[in-house]
Amino acid sequence: MSRRRDPLVLGRVIGDVLDPFDKSISLRVFYNNREVNNGFEFRPSEVVNQPRVEIGGSDRRKMYTLVMVDPDAPSPADPNMREYLHWLVNDIPGGSEASYGNEILCYQSPRPVAGIHRIVFVLFEQTVRQETDAPGWRSNFNVRDFAELYNLGLPVAAVYFNCPREIGSGGRR
Repeated sequence: MSRRRDPLVLGRVIGDVLDPFDKSISLRVFYNNREVNNGFEFRPSEVVNQPRVEIGGSDRRKMYTLVMVDPDAPSPADPNMREYLHWLVNDIPGGSEASYGNEILCYQSPRPVAGIHRIVFVLFEQTVRQETDAPGWRSNFNVRDFAELYNLGLPVAAVYFNCPREIGSGGRR
């Protein structure tokens, strides 16, 4: 696919969160049996529960790391908490689901307070089983720095969805 038409480029995921990479394995994310596709919209009430994440491949000896971030926190106009870390799982065997991996940081559902946020799932192939430390914070996480720290290289897959502020949340009833 041409880089100009790549939805990750059009959605500025490539650039804001990731460097250009070539997808080499499938990554499928489902919330209540609805699959995440690049640029689709999910309301916060639809993503409260941890998604089912399927990793492609058939070699269970290959291990993967999954990172879920919000590059638009707390607001797309002022993303001073970029990249907010929502979930971190490593040692996921190929051809399985994230639930078979080692959850480093538990899932925290997106709850935008302003604007429309991009929620990005990034998959890295590990060269070895990883001893990964849980970050001491969720705000200002950096996917590129994390990949460099753990020698993960470029991603092998990524997908994102848009998550707007829930209409009618907060305020008086």
